[in-house]
Amino acid sequence: MPAIISIQQLSKTYASGFHALKTVDLSIEQGEIFALLGPNGAGKTTLISIICGIVRATTGTVLVDGHDIVRDFRAARALIGLVPQELSTDAFESVWSTVSFSRGLFGKSPNPAYLEKVLRQLSLWDKKDNKIMSLSGGMKRRVLIAKALSHEPRVLFLDEPTAGVDVELRRDMWQMVRDLRASGVTVILTTHYIEEAEEMADRIGIISKGELIVVEDKSVLMRKLGKKQLTLQLQVPLESLPPALAALPLELAEAGHALVYTFDTQLEETGIAGLLEQLGQLGIHFKDLRSSESSLEEIFVNLVHAGKQAAPALQEVQP
Repeated sequence: MPAIISIQQLSKTYASGFHALKTVDLSIEQGEIFALLGPNGAGKTTLISIICGIVRATTGTVLVDGHDIVRDFRAARALIGLVPQELSTDAFESVWSTVSFSRGLFGKSPNPAYLEKVLRQLSLWDKKDNKIMSLSGGMKRRVLIAKALSHEPRVLFLDEPTAGVDVELRRDMWQMVRDLRASGVTVILTTHYIEEAEEMADRIGIISKGELIVVEDKSVLMRKLGKKQLTLQLQVPLESLPPALAALPLELAEAGHALVYTFDTQLEETGIAGLLEQLGQLGIHFKDLRSSESSLEEIFVNLVHAGKQAAPALQEVQP
C-alpha cells in the first residue's frame, strides 16, 4: 500500500531547550490502523500536532498524500481529521450545529445526508438537537469524532480517544474505528490502553523520550519479542533447582511448587522435549502444565525500559 503520510528527519526543540522529538522518520500506509504508544511526555501529542499543523517542526518534512504540511497547508489539512484529548466543544451549540459548522470550516458544501450517516454511526442521531453541555463525557467524545469526520477526511487522528470512557463505549468506538478503516480511512491513534492497540492496530510504533524505538507490524512485533512460558505444577515441591538443570532457562515459582520454563517461539527446537526427559530421569514429576505468552503490554514495558538498545535486537531477528 502507498504511504499516505511520509515523515522525514522530523525534530522539535522548544524555546526552553526541551527536545520533544529527535529525528523521527515514519511512513504510514493508506488504509491502516497505526497505534502510537509511549509514556507521558514521550512525544506522541507533539508528533500529531506537527502533522496536523498545530505545532511547527524545528527540522524535517511531513507530506500528507504528497502535500507538504507547511508549503501546501490547506490541501494537507483538508485531508486530516483530528480528535484531541481535551473535551473542548461549543457547549451551548446543538450537536447538529457544531458538526455542520465544522464541515463548513473546510469549505465543504452542505451535505445533510452525509452528516446524518456520521451521527448515526456514532449513535448520536437521537441527540442531534441536544446542546452539547447536556451530554455525558462519552457522548461529548463522540461529538468530537463526528466533528473530525464532518469534512470527509482521508486520515483520522485519535489522541487518546477512549480516555475516561467506560468499557462498553470503548468497545463501541473500537468497532467504529474498524468500520472507518474498512471505508478506506487511515486511522492513527495514541493510547494508554495497551489492549486497545493489541485489539485494533495493524502496526505499532513505540516512542520514548522523543525517539521512535521501533515500528513494526503488531503480529510480527509480538512474535519477535514475545516470550512463551511453560509452567509445570510439581507433585512434590523442590527446595532448589537440581544442578543438572542449572543451565536451562528454568526458575522455581510458587514456593517451589512450580517450574517455569521460558522458551523462544522462533527457534525450531524449543527444548521442551529435552526438559521433560531430564525431569523424568531426575524423578521430578508434574501433575499439570500450562503455557502462556507475553502480552503487548509486557513487550511495551520492556522496550521502553531498554530504549533504543532493543531496536537492533528486534531487527536482527528474522520473521
